[in-house]
Amino acid sequence: MKTNFPHGERLPAIVEPDAREADSPEALLRACREHEALLRRTLHASGALLLRGFAPLAPEEFAACARLFAGRDLLDYAGGVSPRDKLGAGVYTSTEYPSRLTLPLHNELSYAQRWPELLFFYCVQPAASGGETRLADSRSVLKNLDAEVVRRFKSKGVMYVRNLHDGAGARYSWQEAFETDDRAVVEEHCRAGGMEFAWRADGGLRLREIRPATAVHPQTGEEVWFNQADGFHPSALDPETYAELRALMPEDEFRLNSFYGDGAPLDAASLAHVREVVAREEVRVSWRAGDVLVVDNLLACHGRMPFEGQRKVVLAMA
Repeated sequence: MKTNFPHGERLPAIVEPDAREADSPEALLRACREHEALLRRTLHASGALLLRGFAPLAPEEFAACARLFAGRDLLDYAGGVSPRDKLGAGVYTSTEYPSRLTLPLHNELSYAQRWPELLFFYCVQPAASGGETRLADSRSVLKNLDAEVVRRFKSKGVMYVRNLHDGAGARYSWQEAFETDDRAVVEEHCRAGGMEFAWRADGGLRLREIRPATAVHPQTGEEVWFNQADGFHPSALDPETYAELRALMPEDEFRLNSFYGDGAPLDAASLAHVREVVAREEVRVSWRAGDVLVVDNLLACHGRMPFEGQRKVVLAMA
């Protein structure tokens, strides 16, 4: 097994098999077992690993590799904000947003009380063009943010507000988000996750939760920028999308919104500064069929570039 760092000290580290290790789907499982300590150290140092050149995997083989690497069962995505298709065995499609859109860099489920420590992406089919996965080191983001911006976010926290529609075919319904049509199950999930919830007269669901702006990595002890304030805020929308939504509804009914934890509006200058710092840290990963990208969800944020053609990248979380 060979490891190299094509972006210098920046993520991801690329891990490739020796010729004898690339002969079958079991090769990646063997590598995860035999080189576990090395892979863990490299992941903590870089924030992300790109496992490239191994034999193609079926969905169940990919899930098995993810479970082995994580050392535990995979998580579901119930309560998440992004539309995905559940493929079974703990595997989901990556975010099902239109191909013309750029997905902002974010740490998965950083708006929730429970989040995955590890993300596993598998490329079944790369896009004809574009579709790169964007990465940035969350430690470096925190280090390079203005101290006053960090102080304000840390002292106030972030309030996330979501409006979920009712019923199949709606714009990301609560049934899709929570993977159930049982209101009692949804309510229990919200209570367990510390989310305030209110059912709307039209059958929709409004959620509110207040979370910290930073987190500390449980293994490395490093503090990281860990929130989605800039991604939830309407200022993240492109002008065309914002205008379309604003013509349909008032801003407080948008699917996503964010505020300081005390309910005060987020200031545009701070959000613009956060986006500028994240953009400076960004590295783009071009996919090849069969690639597996392992992301430490606290140490690195991720996103997606627009693309043309068919693109299939699947996700498992642990």
